[in-house]
Amino acid sequence: MVFLSVTLLRSSRLCSLSAHLTRNALVYKRGGYPQVHSVSSQISCQRRANSFHFRDTSTGPPLFFCSNEPTVCSQISPKTPSPLHSGPVQTQCRHHFHTSASLKALPAPLIWMVLKPLQKLMAIILGRSIRKWWVALPDNRRELMRKWAWQRRWHLAVGAGVAMVIAVLLLLTHLDVSPVTGRTRLLVFSRENYMELAALTSEAYMEEFAELLVPVTDPRHKVVEQVVQHLAQRNKDIPEMSDVIWSVHVVQSPNINAFVLPNGKVFMFTGMLDAVADIHQLTIVLGHEMAHALLGHSAEQASLSHVVDLLSLILLTAIWAVCPRDSLALLGQWVQDKLTQLMFSRPYSRKLEAEADKVGLQLAAKACADVRAGPVFWQQMEIRDQLTGEPTFPEWLSTHPSHRNRVTQLDRLVPQALEMRESCICPALPATDPRVVFSKSVTVLLENAKQQGRGGPEGASKPHLPHSPTPLPAALQASLLAQTALPPSSNVGQEENKSPVPVVASETTVAAPVPAPTEGDRSQDGKQITS
Repeated sequence: MVFLSVTLLRSSRLCSLSAHLTRNALVYKRGGYPQVHSVSSQISCQRRANSFHFRDTSTGPPLFFCSNEPTVCSQISPKTPSPLHSGPVQTQCRHHFHTSASLKALPAPLIWMVLKPLQKLMAIILGRSIRKWWVALPDNRRELMRKWAWQRRWHLAVGAGVAMVIAVLLLLTHLDVSPVTGRTRLLVFSRENYMELAALTSEAYMEEFAELLVPVTDPRHKVVEQVVQHLAQRNKDIPEMSDVIWSVHVVQSPNINAFVLPNGKVFMFTGMLDAVADIHQLTIVLGHEMAHALLGHSAEQASLSHVVDLLSLILLTAIWAVCPRDSLALLGQWVQDKLTQLMFSRPYSRKLEAEADKVGLQLAAKACADVRAGPVFWQQMEIRDQLTGEPTFPEWLSTHPSHRNRVTQLDRLVPQALEMRESCICPALPATDPRVVFSKSVTVLLENAKQQGRGGPEGASKPHLPHSPTPLPAALQASLLAQTALPPSSNVGQEENKSPVPVVASETTVAAPVPAPTEGDRSQDGKQITS
């Protein structure tokens, strides 16, 4: 029996190589001791050398090392005498070994999403089985079980404590530092896992919106594409921003919505384009959504949900085991779900939204947008909801901060964002603050509405929130294409781009009153922005 350590020469093209190779052959002969021989040989290969024919002249039968590749010619000419001697051999490779392509595993978050309802079902079945088993026990057996548990209460407490320590250690091994903010967070799912899931999700969205996508030649698509690329270019010093290939898809829908997947797929609804007043607000909205992607908020939120769900399984099993009837167990399960959402999921979602507002404002500042337009946008959204009759809920019931709280937070962050914008050598902003202009415009509109109301029901009409005097996307396109020279950005570690890159105009009108919309315009109003 012969074991050969052979290095296969592999090449994708036809080749002719000459090399002196030294190989070690360990020869086992029946009735003898193992011997090690050194062989120096010359190999000439064509395309792939993966079949070798060795013959030991003293023992007779040839030795084959072969894979499942097609015909290969090998010629071995020993330069020194050796017990293993072979002459020129040309052979057809035999299919002794068969290899198959590796199967690609499903992303871990997708597997968890599939198993999540099954885990709850198993917890319900287990709890219900424990309850039925306990009810079926005789009274004396129940008393014995209670005494047994009481006598070993310290052992059970120690076991529970050890289990909690192990769980805490497992959680500590999955801590991660958030980019940009440096915040410590829990990540059960890696960024790579969520990139795979994002690819599947983007394919699903592309199929869903296949008939609603705006052509790439449409001015609205061009505007969003240029703003996204401008944000990416001006923030390329952030590794998570430069490592992603950003692509834009504009969806024809009245919903006021926009979102960005972790793999850089940007989905912008035309309802959002109708809601923003100028290019600055559009830049801030896109900065907010891109901040979600580069911070990995989807993976972070899924990780928290995964841990909370696993802990909830223990409580769910206890509910079904303790409740005497299935109806009470269902009620207890419903209460548990609502409490989990109100205590963990929704507060954490609002926290991530606030962080995306902060980071998105910084991205927009480095892109030379007028960050003072950020609070104005959320004031517009608040007034729009009031005029369209959208129902308002307390913030603690929502996954997003209220419009008013967002305005307050952005007002507090604007001075810092202005300093960052100035450090990026951006064009000077106009002296007029768009927040002041918006407040005065709203005051004038309310006074006009009161005066029209006094004139009678025919003259009364709802005031319309201040908006850009030019309809979108014409206003956005004009303001965006007004300047094409990229300002220097020496303080943010970015290289100067030779090609023209759009710059967010700093002189565009932020808020100006327009006539009230017609019935057709009012029908285009959507819901609150979501991420």
